Amino acid sequence: MFDSLSARLETAVRRLRGQAYLNDDNIADALREVRMALLEADVALPVVRSFVEQVREEAIGRDVAKSLNPGQLLVKLVHERLVRLMGSENAALNLGGPAPVVILMAGLQGSGKTTTSAKLTRRILEQSKKSVMLVSADVYRPAAIEQLRILAGQVGAQFFPSDASQKPVDIATNALAEARRRAIDVVIVDTAGRLHIDADMMAEITAIHAAIRPLETLFVVDAMTGQDAANTAKAFHDALPLTGVILTKADGDARGGAALSIREITGAPIKFLGIGEKVDALEPFHPERIASSILGMGDVLTLVEQVQRNVDQQQAAQLEDKLRRGKGFDFNDFRDQLKMVQSMGGVGSLLDKLPGMGGVSAQAREQMADGKQLVRTEAIICSMTARERRFPNLINGSRKRRIAAGSGVQIQDVNRLLKQFEQSQKVMKKLTRPGGMKKMMRGMGSMRGQFPGRG
Repeated sequence: MFDSLSARLETAVRRLRGQAYLNDDNIADALREVRMALLEADVALPVVRSFVEQVREEAIGRDVAKSLNPGQLLVKLVHERLVRLMGSENAALNLGGPAPVVILMAGLQGSGKTTTSAKLTRRILEQSKKSVMLVSADVYRPAAIEQLRILAGQVGAQFFPSDASQKPVDIATNALAEARRRAIDVVIVDTAGRLHIDADMMAEITAIHAAIRPLETLFVVDAMTGQDAANTAKAFHDALPLTGVILTKADGDARGGAALSIREITGAPIKFLGIGEKVDALEPFHPERIASSILGMGDVLTLVEQVQRNVDQQQAAQLEDKLRRGKGFDFNDFRDQLKMVQSMGGVGSLLDKLPGMGGVSAQAREQMADGKQLVRTEAIICSMTARERRFPNLINGSRKRRIAAGSGVQIQDVNRLLKQFEQSQKVMKKLTRPGGMKKMMRGMGSMRGQFPGRG
């Protein structure tokens, strides 16, 4: 989401190389780059002006520590200002009120409210262990109610039925009464959107809000709309007491301006980022981590959390035991590792969280993050016989030709995979000592302590 912004800020830092300290002259060009970077990222102009001026005031005349050069100091100042701009820390979802806690979802049509309602439900069910009821008050979009019913079934939530003949306020109040009767912990109300803000829409959602008095009123907005996202959020905030924002489609080609503008313009914190289509593709918004990612420092903490959440500890222990007994790492195990990478959003998602990726060319990143490569790799493995997957050394020239033909690839693709597999085998051999895999996982977990002030 922040590729262009990251590249521009890197240019600003390069302008300060070789300078002994920061002054009006040498920082002017660098801050001009910062300003252009923010404007190109679609950050609101008043926010850009304030941001640049505050960085300038903090930078001028400041002594550069022995451990820092002027470029590094500018990165530090921009990082600190980005964190403050976006809210300093993650604003957690408030579920602390008396049951049933009501969450009202607001936003324009097409912003992803319905899907986000299901994502949020899944998160509450899994992490807070609370029962959740979903209800749709959208009587205008023909498939909205049915879509939410299907999603409720997918995530394992209760669903309160409604239909287009009912009034939205009645739907919401009836759902709340039913939730009380069934002792449901949380009710999430998905409301209707419009293609643009209009008086009728605002009057309707204001009436729903007054009737059910939600503890959380979340504005769902498409990150792809850029600066318009912040302006729309302000319009909703003027009509409703928003408690938070969920930024959807953050994994797309959005320039990031919404993430950097919304808190400043509305005062409402961004609580979550939608990062994909699947119902588990919702991440807490951590300003400090986002700022680090923008400045090419990666987002190691989120990567660690993803690994801990997606790695099957029992499966890892079984693989460790298998390796320790000398049975070796085979293509079945290799395929399991690929599936784990895919469950974490693919190689591209992992690359974005690794420090130093900002210096890698766009072409190289695209090659590394090519999702089609994972599909081809799995196709090649599936074209092997069960015995070949267990004993890769059996794969000779004729077998390679058969595997290539069966998976629709060239023989050199099969050879390339076999070479990658051999490298993976060498890594796994280092983990054959007792506790090797557990030590690796513990090591990743302990990385939290290496990043004070984060998370």
